[in-house]
Amino acid sequence: MALYSEKVMDHFRNPRNVGVIEDASGIGEVGNAKCGDIMKMYLKIEDDIIQDVKFETFGCGSAIASSSMATELIKGQPVSEAMKLTNQAVAEALDGLPDYKMHCSVLAEEAIRSALEDWRKKTQADSLP
Repeated sequence: MALYSEKVMDHFRNPRNVGVIEDASGIGEVGNAKCGDIMKMYLKIEDDIIQDVKFETFGCGSAIASSSMATELIKGQPVSEAMKLTNQAVAEALDGLPDYKMHCSVLAEEAIRSALEDWRKKTQADSLP
């Protein structure tokens, strides 16, 4: 069996949604000191729908593939659905990751949650009198 699925290789070689959203509604950044991977997620949310999502990832192929797949899974989704995204769902969408690379899918989940939390804090602050 190959170490990485075709989907992992495709999202590594041709990552989707790479970049920065200058006027992002929410930004989340997470890292793993053990492996050195760093992910930054940018969300553009309008009417509780994720209109756009971009990422910047410094890390291994699995980290890049996990970031790419995670953005694809939440783009166009309501915030409530994006909050339910799990690292397992990311790994399954990639047709699996080696056990020792599962932390990459965890980082993708955490980066999205961090960006959603940032958005939530900003929108709550905007609604204060």
